[in-house]
Amino acid sequence: MLRYIENVVTLEYNPDRCQGCGRCVQVCPHGVFRLSGPKAELADKNACIECGACRRNCHYGAIRVRAGVGCAQAVLNSKRKTTSSCCPSGDCSC
Repeated sequence: MLRYIENVVTLEYNPDRCQGCGRCVQVCPHGVFRLSGPKAELADKNACIECGACRRNCHYGAIRVRAGVGCAQAVLNSKRKTTSSCCPSGDCSC
C-alpha cells in the first residue's frame, strides 16, 4: 500500500467528541480508524491520504483534516517550484 512519509498528515482526531457511530471506519479507504469499545480510535494515522471522507461523515466534529491531495501535491509543487500548505517554502521534503 502506498503511504505518505511518516508524521506529515494533517488528520486530527478528538476522541472526546466521538459518539462511536463507526462512520469513519466505514468510509475510510485505508483503514485509518477502527472501533475500540464505544468509540473509534486511530488504527494507522500515517495511512491517511487526506481524502476528507471521515471528516465529511463525522456528524460530531471529532475529525479534522485538510482534505485534498496532501503531501503528494506538495512534492509535485516542489518540483515546479510552487508552494502548498504542506510546504509553504516550495522547498518540500515531505
